[in-house]
Order: sequence, then C-alpha cells, then structure tokens
Amino acid sequence: MARNPYPDPNDPGYEQEQAAEAARQRRLRIGVGALVLVVIAGLGAWYAVGGGSSNPGTTKHATAPVPKQPGRLISATPYTQGIPGFVRAWKILYTTTRDKGVPAVASGLVMVAQKHPAGPRPVIAWAHGTTGIAEKCAPTGDDDPVALASVPDFTQAIDAGWAIVATDYTGLGTPGPHPYLVGQGEGRSVLDSVRAAHELTDLQLQDKTVVWGHSQGGGAALWAGILAPTYAPSAHVIAVAGIAPAADLPGLVSNISTLAGGQVFAAYVIQAYSEIYPDVKLDSYIKAADRAAVTRIAGSCIADKATLASLDQTVGVTESIYARNPLTGPLGQRLRQNVPNAAIKVPVLIAQGLADTLVLPTVQSAYVAKRCADPANGPLDYETYAGRGHVDIIEPGSGMLPRLLAWTEARFGGAKAPSTC
Repeated sequence: MARNPYPDPNDPGYEQEQAAEAARQRRLRIGVGALVLVVIAGLGAWYAVGGGSSNPGTTKHATAPVPKQPGRLISATPYTQGIPGFVRAWKILYTTTRDKGVPAVASGLVMVAQKHPAGPRPVIAWAHGTTGIAEKCAPTGDDDPVALASVPDFTQAIDAGWAIVATDYTGLGTPGPHPYLVGQGEGRSVLDSVRAAHELTDLQLQDKTVVWGHSQGGGAALWAGILAPTYAPSAHVIAVAGIAPAADLPGLVSNISTLAGGQVFAAYVIQAYSEIYPDVKLDSYIKAADRAAVTRIAGSCIADKATLASLDQTVGVTESIYARNPLTGPLGQRLRQNVPNAAIKVPVLIAQGLADTLVLPTVQSAYVAKRCADPANGPLDYETYAGRGHVDIIEPGSGMLPRLLAWTEARFGGAKAPSTC
C-alpha cells in the first residue's frame, strides 16, 4: 500500500497520522488473512499473529421509516473511525433484499479522496472476504474497517479519483442471518450499496461501476455481475473482478473439511445455510459432540481469537466436524445452487494464486473453463500468480495489484477487454 499522497509536514497531526498509517498498513498485511492462517498453520499459529479488534461493535440500526424499494439510502453519517486523513467517508444504511426478495437492511462505507477535483467519480464496489457471520462482525464496527475489509491497494484506488463503496452485507452490522456464501443475498447487498450511494447529496458518482471482491467477496462479485442486468441495472456494472473467488462451493467445502482449522469455515457454512434454508438441518450434518462448538464459532468473528482457538481444544485441528458428506442431501444441493454459473455479459477478471491452499487452483481453473465454454458470457481474463496464496495475493507486493488497477482503469476508459478463453 502506498503512502498518503497528501501528507503535510506542517500539519500538527502529521507525525501521528503517519504513525497511524503505518499501523494500518501492518494490520492490512494481517487483516482478514489471519483466519486463513488457521487453515495453513493451525489455530494456534493464527492466535499468535492476531488480527482485528477483539470486540468489534455493531451498527446502530435505523429508526426512521425504511423505504420498501431496495437500493434506497436510509441514512448517511460522516465516518472517521480508522479512516486515513486523506479520505472522506460516510457510513450508510440502505435497503436491500435477501434471497427470494425478502426486504432487509444493510450497512456499508462510501470513501473518496478529500482533495480530488470535483466532478462525478467512477465507482469501485468492494465485496470483502470472510469476517464472520455474526452481526458484530461487520467491518464498519471494527476499529480499523479498511484493514478488516482488506480493500486491495486502497490508497491507489482513492488517489485515482475512484469512489469505493464497501458493503458489510446483510447480517453483518444489521440483523441476520448473514447470507454467507449465498449468492443472491451477497450479490444484492453489493448492488444495492451502489444504488444507495448514488443518493448521497454531497457526492457525485458516475454511472460506471466495477465490482471487486476477494474470497467470499469474489463469489459475491460474480453474483453481482449475474444479477445486475435484471435486479439492479441502475447500478451500471461495467466489469467484475474476482480475486481468489469462492465460486465452486462444492469444491471449496469438500476441501476445507480436510484442512487444519478448516472447521471454522465449515461451521460458518453450515450455520448460515441452516438459518437461511429450512431444508438444511445442522444436526443432520454435524457430529453431536461438535454442535456446541459450531454454535460458539458461528457467534465469533475472525477477530475473536481466543474463542476460535478454543475449537482446537474441542475437536482438534485436523478432525472434520461433519457427521456426513456435506455435498450430499439438501446442503449439497444448496451449495450447487449458489455456484455463480449464470451468464455475466460484462468483462470479468479472475485472479488466482497458484499457492492457494483454500481455493484450490485446480478447482478454480475448472470453474473458469466452464465459463469460457459458455458463449453467453462476456470476455474473461483468467490470470494466475505463482507463489501467491489465498491472502498474500491481495497484499502489498503482489503482482496482481497493479494488474487489477490497470485493468480497472481500462474498463472505466472504455478500452476493449482482454480474454484468455
């Protein structure tokens, strides 16, 4: 991440701001990736490195009447917590819908440069990776929301004059359930955050949106690309970038059950799906001895290190919590239902680290091949990065970051999109 492009050494708060910025960069290098370190090295190692506030707060819910239409702004409040001094931010509450159109409220952040020339700004809709599934796990409730949301190349994106609209998704910061790896709910949260941001009275946004997402958010970004033409054409999505996207959910779920610490993700999946889908019964998939642990983990955020580490003591770091194959029965059917397989007509970039042990490169390549084989899809650029894992693909120094920025700038500029299909 680059330094603040607008430092003023004569500012009385200059030294404090620079120290705070250095701390933010250190947290970004850890960020959401702390949970993935559980998968790589076990819960004990993740506990040692830490990440995020130990007690993220919840969003204050709106008391004003809520509009019936999705994508409407309920409230917007200037937001400074954990926000660099060169950024202007608002915390927003807005209307959206869950799967099957059930009305809901979500929160998020809108961020722009303080000192950029006036005029409409193109939009980056950011979909963050896993932070947990409990209401308290929203980035906007954390001490450092930018780091927890792990916005890639945040400073460069802001300095380019782009507005970043970062949803918390429903159920994070607002009443649940959170649609964890549920495509419709996540994709709608992304699209409606953009529509709501356009209603801010003191900010002008262009009718151009590029959706970025990582991991869980990568899948959400792909779903946003699928849904945009029919659900939210006014979001004006012109391109989608999925970074290590959780796209092939059966492949992901079958993989995490074999990884050290993967039962954290497994607990999130089964708890969320059992809350959203009546036919998915937690007790029919989770061993009786592990059900209490699953409930405890489901109520914990990735920042709740001590609670998550207790799973190590409860079931061990290599033992699966599943009593039956999660790809069978209603859970397997619902996972397949939430794979983002439908057409995306706008350009798509999928970036994958070849050292990723969570979203496997072989699984991602197979997903990309299916997309390439469908003539209904727009151009797809599939790029792989040797030596990069699930987290460090979005960390400073990754070759993916300048490519993402250049690819996005070209989409905003109307250049023809490349395709590797």
